[in-house]
Amino acid sequence: MVIAEKIRNILEQPYIISDYEHHCSSSIGISLFPEPNISASELLQQADKAMYRAKEQGRNTICFFHPSMQQVADDKLFLEKELRRALKHQHFKLYYQPQTDAKGKIISAEALIRWHHPERGVISPAQFIPIAEDSGLIIALGGWVLNQACWQMRQWLDQGMEMDHVSINVSSRQFRQADFVNTVDQALKHNKLDASRLCIELTEGIVINNIDDTVAKMRALKRMGIKISIDDFGTGYSSLAYLKQLPLNQLKIDQSFVRDLTIDLNDAIIVSTIINMAHNLQLEVIAEGVETEQQKDYLLQKGCQVFQGYYFSKPLPVDDFRLYWERMTEVS
Repeated sequence: MVIAEKIRNILEQPYIISDYEHHCSSSIGISLFPEPNISASELLQQADKAMYRAKEQGRNTICFFHPSMQQVADDKLFLEKELRRALKHQHFKLYYQPQTDAKGKIISAEALIRWHHPERGVISPAQFIPIAEDSGLIIALGGWVLNQACWQMRQWLDQGMEMDHVSINVSSRQFRQADFVNTVDQALKHNKLDASRLCIELTEGIVINNIDDTVAKMRALKRMGIKISIDDFGTGYSSLAYLKQLPLNQLKIDQSFVRDLTIDLNDAIIVSTIINMAHNLQLEVIAEGVETEQQKDYLLQKGCQVFQGYYFSKPLPVDDFRLYWERMTEVS
């Protein structure tokens, strides 16, 4: 460790090139030797894994290899391999979480991907989505979600299940594809779905990165008639400077603010501010993560009209979603 620190400190020293002072930093991974039955190649692989862990911890740090790193790497490789197989054989399913009014009547629905692995059972999106992002598989996965959601919405409308739209989450890598707008257009045409029936949810991190490209694509989508929502609003780079540039339809209040709004004054103020700002900008506002009647009543009192969360319904497979829609339609 002492030697590694000395190396890191030396590499941090400034150096002069063409009369300009430059600086660099280093991330160092260390594997201990000797270990029984380990080759030189495996030793270097361990050090490499430790180096990447050092980068993940903020760069310019030192990290020792630990067997748990190998397990993490093995799990990642396994999931990536299984992801490719699941995409090939379409082992994924879409669940739909109702977006409702205060009485539970369905206004729209959010499509959420689920993966039931034949051996490991249900694998959380929190596990496989980052791997899909890193491997580039998110493009194919996002394309499948887009087409499947459009197809399902068309089926519902044909069956007389009238809803405003279906929402899908779009990843940064998917949105940054040069042909993204055309891909969405083709999915709508292929499924004979009017563009107004689709809402694309983007996170704040996506929209603030390369704002010119973001605005150009969002305007193209809006010209088609597609709705656009900012997901998890307030958790990222909220700024009126960029918000006023974006052709939005909806702000979605993040569940981290909704969760404690009845007991945390700061969360309550943030939620109220977001609702007022959305109304002043003539945007729809929806609150996600609504789990109690007290949360719903507070949001309703502050002017929020659309809700999503377990208080109304968890995400449902297609057949269960239809039953919920029929039940709530009868009630209303």
